Amino acid sequence: MPELKHAHRLRTGRYSEAGQIYLLTAVVLNREPLFGNFKNGRLVVDAFRTAEREEFATSLAWVVMPDHFHWLIELKNTQLSTLMARTKSRVAVTVNRSIRRQGPVWQHGYHDRAIRKEEDLQAVARYIVANPLRAGLVGKIGDYPLWDAIWL
Repeated sequence: MPELKHAHRLRTGRYSEAGQIYLLTAVVLNREPLFGNFKNGRLVVDAFRTAEREEFATSLAWVVMPDHFHWLIELKNTQLSTLMARTKSRVAVTVNRSIRRQGPVWQHGYHDRAIRKEEDLQAVARYIVANPLRAGLVGKIGDYPLWDAIWL
């Protein structure tokens, strides 16, 4: 599998702080639309809920797109790298088992952005859940089944 030329830059300056809010994004390898199938998309949601049960993070908003996800979380009792490794691993195992495939599901790494305290979290959440609308997948947000936000 080709290594991303600048993947190391994804880690530059990365830190994990309990109580900090992060916007996390992970992308499927080669942008394969694995989560265009509702059942596979729900496996991502199940992984988010498992992270909450383990008290690693509190989900504030998320959207599962056909080839990636955006997840707004408050980090709890773990490091970002652990949270994302476990989440991506759970999804890979369950999706591969579900559709009888083998091999990697995700591109290496992930993108994270710490949300500043002065940012409007509801505006960030609205931006996240409007992804399917901006991508032309639906005519209105309520028609897309794979999103949620604590404010809505």
